[in-house]
Amino acid sequence: MKIKPALVIVSLVILTANALAQVMPKEELVFLTSEWKGERFADGRPKVPDEIIERAKHIGFESAWTILKGQGYNNQFEGGWKMVNDTVQVVGRVVTAQYMPSRPDVEAKIKERGKNEGRKGNTNSWPIDVLQKGDVYVADGMGKIQKGTLIGDNLGNAIYAKSGNGVIFDASARDLSGLSQISGFNAYVRQFDPSYLEDEVLMGLNTPIRIGHAIVMPGDLVISDREGVLFIPAHLAEKVVFTAEFIDLRDLFGHEMLKKGVYSPGQIDSQWTDEIKNAFLKWLDEHPGSTKLTRAQLDEFMSKRTW
Repeated sequence: MKIKPALVIVSLVILTANALAQVMPKEELVFLTSEWKGERFADGRPKVPDEIIERAKHIGFESAWTILKGQGYNNQFEGGWKMVNDTVQVVGRVVTAQYMPSRPDVEAKIKERGKNEGRKGNTNSWPIDVLQKGDVYVADGMGKIQKGTLIGDNLGNAIYAKSGNGVIFDASARDLSGLSQISGFNAYVRQFDPSYLEDEVLMGLNTPIRIGHAIVMPGDLVISDREGVLFIPAHLAEKVVFTAEFIDLRDLFGHEMLKKGVYSPGQIDSQWTDEIKNAFLKWLDEHPGSTKLTRAQLDEFMSKRTW
């Protein structure tokens, strides 16, 4: 399909206006996330249900990545992080922030408008003010390390108090010792550095951003493990979680059968026979608490699966 030049020009004007406005208009955010049909926050950000977020904490990371790739979403993962606490997951709804190199005239205007809107402190604290429980503050900080420290332990405590969650920064953080003392908190950052944030200004709040190789939208469901972070589009969150739960359940059965020597690796890793399928169904009946999937959902997955 050919894109008309006029449409490109209009799109660029809209995107530029949004960048200068810092907060994406609700109508534009709804438009860009129109595949999401559920509840939204007042600003238009998709509101993935709390139940899905909680269940997402227990799914296999590789399973989720594979499901997204199967749907054609190839730019949702980013690795190569340093962490405050690699035993704490960061899972929740995304709030995005985009930072750029500062210049005096632009930064002055942004801070002047922010003051008129009731915003306080430096611009790197403004995303914290909009956080709600279950949110994850995700920032494109240009990968800046020295003088690119978006938070220290003071802001880290404020973030955790508001969201009960951690952060993901394509940037750095300071006060590692202090951040590590916040129980339940984790930060995915490029590096830790003792410098203060300088020559950097917030240019976008809840706008589309890039984190390394990944595109991130406000309201995405982010999951994490020690390999990296995965940004799941809100409209696929339920599908990814439910499908990953089924795959993980199937793998759990397979691992148990292999440990007991009931089936060989070749039998488990290839297309299942009717005998193994029936054994799996029996195993499900014997382990009713092994999944939150309903039997109807399990039956649907099994009917569509080629095994």
